[in-house]
Parts: sequence; structure tokens; C-alpha cells
Amino acid sequence: MLDVSPSIILPSFFLFSFLLRFSPSLLLSLLSLLLDPAIVKRSFEIADDMFWKDGEPFRIIGGDLHYFRVLPEYWEDRLLRAKALGLNTIQTYVPWNLHELRPGDLFFDGIANIVSFLRLCQKLDFLVMLRAGPYICAEWDLGGFPAWLLAKQPALKLRSSDPEYLKMVDKWWSILLPKVSPFLYGNGGPIIMVQIENEYGSYADDKAYLHHLVKLARKHLGDDVILYTTDGGTRTTLEKGTISGGSVYSAVDFATGDQPWPIFKLQMQFNAPGKSPPLSSEFYTGWLTHWGERIAKTDADFTANELGKILSRNGSVVLYMAHGGTNFGFFNGANTGSDESDYKPDLTSYDYDAPIRETGDVDNAKFRAIRRVIQQYASVTLPPVPANNEKAGYGYVQLKKTSNLFDILGIPNNSNVVESASPIPMEFVGQMHGFLLYMSEFNTHDNASSLMISKVHDRAQVFISCPFNDHGGRPVYAGKVERWSNTALQLPDLKCVSKTSLYVLVENMGRINYGPYIADSKGILSPVYVDGHILQNWKMFSIPLSNLNDQNRSSFHQVAGSDLTTLHASKIMQHKSKNLSNEPAFYTGYFIIDDADQVKDTFLSVAGWGKGIAFINDFNLGRYWPTFGPQCNLYVPAPLLRHGKNTVVLFELESPNAELAVRFVQHENFSCSQTNSNVREL
Repeated sequence: MLDVSPSIILPSFFLFSFLLRFSPSLLLSLLSLLLDPAIVKRSFEIADDMFWKDGEPFRIIGGDLHYFRVLPEYWEDRLLRAKALGLNTIQTYVPWNLHELRPGDLFFDGIANIVSFLRLCQKLDFLVMLRAGPYICAEWDLGGFPAWLLAKQPALKLRSSDPEYLKMVDKWWSILLPKVSPFLYGNGGPIIMVQIENEYGSYADDKAYLHHLVKLARKHLGDDVILYTTDGGTRTTLEKGTISGGSVYSAVDFATGDQPWPIFKLQMQFNAPGKSPPLSSEFYTGWLTHWGERIAKTDADFTANELGKILSRNGSVVLYMAHGGTNFGFFNGANTGSDESDYKPDLTSYDYDAPIRETGDVDNAKFRAIRRVIQQYASVTLPPVPANNEKAGYGYVQLKKTSNLFDILGIPNNSNVVESASPIPMEFVGQMHGFLLYMSEFNTHDNASSLMISKVHDRAQVFISCPFNDHGGRPVYAGKVERWSNTALQLPDLKCVSKTSLYVLVENMGRINYGPYIADSKGILSPVYVDGHILQNWKMFSIPLSNLNDQNRSSFHQVAGSDLTTLHASKIMQHKSKNLSNEPAFYTGYFIIDDADQVKDTFLSVAGWGKGIAFINDFNLGRYWPTFGPQCNLYVPAPLLRHGKNTVVLFELESPNAELAVRFVQHENFSCSQTNSNVREL
């Protein structure tokens, strides 16, 4: 709105009359200049317990849609579906670990191009609520923190006023915040609010830390933008997580089904007078699912009715999630129960039972029910609902084993090895995601030995062999050690002459993203005992597999997925390799898409396979585990495919499909090995 002082109204009237009579063309030019958006003062403010946009009352009807869970080629498609749902605002986190793979190694391209995402939001007339962290939760690895923070010595105290931790945050925000500052609403962009931390009252009450973040945000973003916190709607969490003084707006979240208005009344006690518009910044449209649980579902009509309770009294709301997307690569998070061994990793799919499904589909009861409620209270007519994107089923694809892990590692001559008296965590080896192989030796006895690893994060497969210089054969599978069911493992007796080689392949299944155990280092984190004796002299072998933010780096799956004749290790394989069901191996296949117009979304069905990682055209789709469930198929967005030849590579850890085949189908499937219930009873 124009910032016009009353003292100039009368002179302006005479000037207007004069120009209208003697120079109408000049008057039109001046009016055009005055109405230029660059001249008009933009504002987004809080007053009278309401949001105000450019001087007019405004109600936020938003939804979380995370740019890092959607391929950039589909950002506009998903945003248009959010527009059709009735949303006027997009809320998104910023995951530090996506953007800074290693200290100073920054990544803002492709799926990490937050600037392009913000521009697209503005193009489509969305406002943006930016959740800048540095901690985000989000069911995302380590709550968005880069794993290399865990390798700092002395150990950092995350989410605190620890000076060394704050130095890391200061450096990161000095990169991130100037990058997004031009997109603040007052600067002509779409960002109306920036969140400080995330649900901090559920974690700690270090007010010095929160105030440091506010000061840092103001330094880079200025004093005009609204800073906000989000905390659970209880007095305890709000007392611990809010920032007193009136400079930061306190929003709330709470379970769908809780009565919202008593919580909004409580919210007012933690905001300055007149500065507490009722806002549920996480209205849960569904819920997350861990491996081994039934897929989470919530009732569409119930969800829509609860939303209506907020909107009917002019409350503001952000749907969590409007569109969930996918945990591509190794970035899924995890939760814990009563202790850190009660470990629950999240699925690759982040469908969340949201109204806009993982594939972008909107032809479902929840989308229709929520849209119906929003239309009832929206100030504008909603756009038409787009059709679901077409899916294709490309059928069966025959795979063949192209390499065993132990062959491609080339253990006797591997120079990419770290040696230590004791096993050390992945992060200290520089292996932030995926897998790390530990190797040691123990003296051979006349009978079988017992192995005990009291603390492994997260899942270890154990192999033994006679040493290479003892004419040893291939490693033999001995069993597994898991974080959540850790017991001693009896090792088979191979009758080695003097020593037995021990190999422990540890999988990082995703770091904890919420709660007291967030400093979740990976690998072997305790002494390793064989028959009561601590093993010394360890070698750690990195296994580089591409992640979401390093797709162009050299990766084992690219080499191991090559044709056998191109591998240096192939001669060893041809003579020694057996199709051992428990020996990790790479399997590769190809399929052809004959017509360019047949490149469509699809799903990779891994029925009959055990557990592993899938790659399509060198892109890490994420984890599969159909033997544990519930996710049977991995979503493959069309932009990952190409007209002509396409390559699929599986890094299978345990038991390949008997036919060595996968199938591309047209539908999702969350019905594998349903052993537990995660359905939220509503």
C-alpha cells in the first residue's frame, strides 16, 4: 500500500486537478509510476491478533511441501496441485546436510536449488514460510544437521549454546540467509516468515541458544521480517521453546483431534498483546511410517472436519504435509522408543497419507475433503483440480550379478583404508552415509567362537574367512547383529591354520532426527569381543555409493554395475564366485522405452528380493526392504527415465530374487510383511 502522509493530501489534490486539465498524459505516467510494485510498499505484519498483508487482513492457509523431497522437474506440478487444494502459502524446511556435504563443500544445484524453488513459488503467487533450522527434524537424517558435525573433537553439543557448535551455525547461516534475503516479502519476494529452530521446547530450554539464533537472523535478514517458533501446544513446551520479549512470534502445533481453540488461547500467553493470530503451523494430514509397521492412514472426513474447526473461526493453518514426497538416497531419518536401541528407521516413501500423494495424485478422498472445507472459507474461487499424472508399467527386467562386494573392494590391495587399534565410527572415517566395512583377525581355536558387539549402529552383517595368505577362500556369512536385537553371534569354525579374518559390514539406516539421542553416530561404537577377548588392529574400508547431493561423484554402484568384462575383478569372480544368498552383490539390468511419449512415472517392484539400495540411471532411489515391509515398491518419477536404454542397479545385501528379476508397475504397494500397527486411532 502507498505510504501517504495526511499533510500532503490537499496539495496532491490540486496537483491532480491541474494535471488532469492541462496534461493528462503526464498524469497517466505519474500514476503508472506510483502504482509500480517496486514503488508500492510491501508489508506483512502482525497486529490486532491478525496477519496483515499490504495493509489488509490475511489468513494463512498453507501446507508443507519440501523442495528436497521432489525432483525439481516436478516442483511446478506439485505446487499447482497445492494451489488447486486451496493453499496460499508454502512452508518448507532447509536441510543443512543437503547443502553442505562436507565442510565448505556447498551444493545448491538441482534438487537443492532453493533459489529456483523460491522463484517458482513467487511465480505461482504463493507466499513462503521458511523453516531455516539449523535443526529441522522433518523425519530427515540427523534432523538436517550434516553428519560431519559428529566428527568434531571435542564433541559438539548440538542444539545448544555450545560456542563451538554456534561457530558452525554462524558460518552456515552466513551462507544461507544472505542467499534467501532477496526473497523476503519486504524485498519483493515471497518469504513472509522465517522459523527459528524447530519444536525446541520438546528438547531443551537453552534460551541463550535461541536468542543467539534470533540475533544472527536479524543480522542477515533485518528487523522487518517476522521470525517465528513452532512448539507443541502445552504450557511446558511453550515455556521452554518460545522467546520472550515480543520480537519472535510463537506458533503452535498439536495432534489432529485436539481441540484447537483452548490451545490458541494458551498460545496468546506466549505472544505480546495483539501479536497472537491463531496459527497451527503443523496440522497433521497423516503420519509417518517406520520399516516393519503398517502404513499409516488417517480418515479423510475426520481430518477435514478438524481443519474446519480452525478455519470456521478465522484461524490460520499449515497442513503437514500437503505433499510428502520421497526420501531419496540415504536421507531418511529415524526415531527411538524408550532408549536408543529401540531404533525405528523411516521408509523411503514419505507419502505421509497427505492429500497430494507421493506421486502427485490428487484423485483421492482426502484431497477432495480438505479442498471442500478450504473452499468453504477461501476468499477466492479455487482453480480446477488437475488430473493425476499417467503411470507406466514397463514389465519385467532381467538382472545379472555384475560384482560381489568383496571382489570389487579388492581388500588385499585396497589403499583406501583407515587403520586403527579399535573400530571407529563412520563419521571419523569420512563415510557419512551408506556402508562401512570393518576388518580384523582373531586367533583360531579348535571349536566355534562367539562374537559380541554391544553397540552397532545400525545393522551389521558378519562374515569370516581364512586369511588370504593362508589360502583363504571367499568370506562366509556368519549372521547379523542389529541395533534393536543385539545378542552374541556364534561363528562357524572354518578350520583356518592360525588366524581367522573377520568382516563386519555395517549399514547406516538413517540417523535419529528427534529426541534426546539425536547425536547418532554410525558404525561399530563399542569394543568387539571374540570369546571374551577384545579384538585389536582394525581396518575400515569405505564403500562410496552416491547420495542425493553427490550424484556426480564416483560411486561403487557405477563401477560394480558395469558389464563383467570391464571389471578388473571379473577374473576373480569367474573362478571363485558362487551365488551365495547372503553375500552382498550388485545386480544390473536394462530396459528400453521405445517412444519418448511413453516416459512416465512408474514403480520399481522388488518383490522376492531381500534388502538393499536401488539405482535408476545412476540416481539413488533409496532403500528397499520388502522382507520387512511395508513398502514393496519404490516410486520412480518420469524425469529419472529416458527415451531409449535405461539402467537399473540393485545393491542387494542378503537374498536376491530367485529369478534375478525386477518389475516396473503402475501402482504403489505398502502391503509387504505387515507385522505391526502404526495406524493412528482417531
